[in-house]
Amino acid sequence: MRIRKAVFPVAGLGTRVLPATKAMPKEMLTIVDKPLIQYVYDEAKEAGIEHFIFVTGRNKGVIEDHFDRMFELDTTLAARGKKAEQDILAQNQPEAGAVSFTRQQAPLGLGHAVWCARDIVGNEPFAVVLPDELVLNTPGCLKQMIEMASSLGEKSNLIAVEAVPDHLTHQYGICGVGKRNGKMFEVDGMVEKPAKGTAPSNLSITGRYILQPEIFKILETQERGAGGEIQLTDAMIGLAKTQKFYGVEFEGERHDCGSKPGFLRANIAYGMKRPELRDGLIAEMKKYLGQE
Repeated sequence: MRIRKAVFPVAGLGTRVLPATKAMPKEMLTIVDKPLIQYVYDEAKEAGIEHFIFVTGRNKGVIEDHFDRMFELDTTLAARGKKAEQDILAQNQPEAGAVSFTRQQAPLGLGHAVWCARDIVGNEPFAVVLPDELVLNTPGCLKQMIEMASSLGEKSNLIAVEAVPDHLTHQYGICGVGKRNGKMFEVDGMVEKPAKGTAPSNLSITGRYILQPEIFKILETQERGAGGEIQLTDAMIGLAKTQKFYGVEFEGERHDCGSKPGFLRANIAYGMKRPELRDGLIAEMKKYLGQE
């Protein structure tokens, strides 16, 4: 099963981190020195993705600009002899024709956003990557999933899962656990935000998916679910009636950058992973805590 395309739903309003997202897309908030969208693009590229599909909304044009070439900036850097900065920008530059953008005209939920990419994806399996969820690990979460998918049948679907405290399972989409093979298992049912005490496990569905194109037919007629939105989990439950789903317990540290505490934690975690920043960050933290 070859996965060539990835869908990035970036039309959300980012209400959990207002007022920062009033005029700037949540996906352009920076973790250390790169915007969120660059991290997930890099993760997908590492996993072998060839076509990057962004489902955008109003006031999201800066995302498209981020992946475009800025001739004025290139010229200025060249004139000032800033070769290192030029190299960084060149590394982040997608190949011509490798990036597509489409619009979700109304905030109707994740399932609807994925459905908006149907014509660009076409009739082949594809990945879905949520930009406000980062996984700090090498190899990245998506690469781990694609490697596991290579051992499965053609009409298989995968979802990344993470254990959550039992008393919080009602806040997540939760999957049941069937036959297990190491870090991967057959999904035995899925439920979106189960009532307290009724969850089939403590494994929550996170922001990485590998889905078959048949999901689009289900999403086309999917009724609104939790929050009055078209939920991707509901459509996956429908697809699971005819196709297999597998859960992947990935290696790595997940960061929910759509929340303020998660965003701050991610900045510290990613900063500490940078050798050139670690010592200075530790020194500043000690200073702040009065330990110097």
